[in-house]
Amino acid sequence: MESPLKKEFDFYLANQSEMVSKYNGKYIAIKGQKVLGAYDTQIAAIFETQQAHELGTFLVQKVEPGTSAYSQTFHSRVAFN
Repeated sequence: MESPLKKEFDFYLANQSEMVSKYNGKYIAIKGQKVLGAYDTQIAAIFETQQAHELGTFLVQKVEPGTSAYSQTFHSRVAFN
């Protein structure tokens, strides 16, 4: 099943360089492939955006060049014998 916010994330990826030039270091709220606002913190972005839009209907994304803002690497110390 595809994520309901995939279109918003794809919009961010397609426009990342433009977003970086406008909002570098900020958290943006995206809905309907539009930027609703830019905020200094993730909490502020969620709190302010949820005043007018239902939670789960918008994406909050940190704006940074490259992939570091949206990719994570997890390491495990588990060893299998």
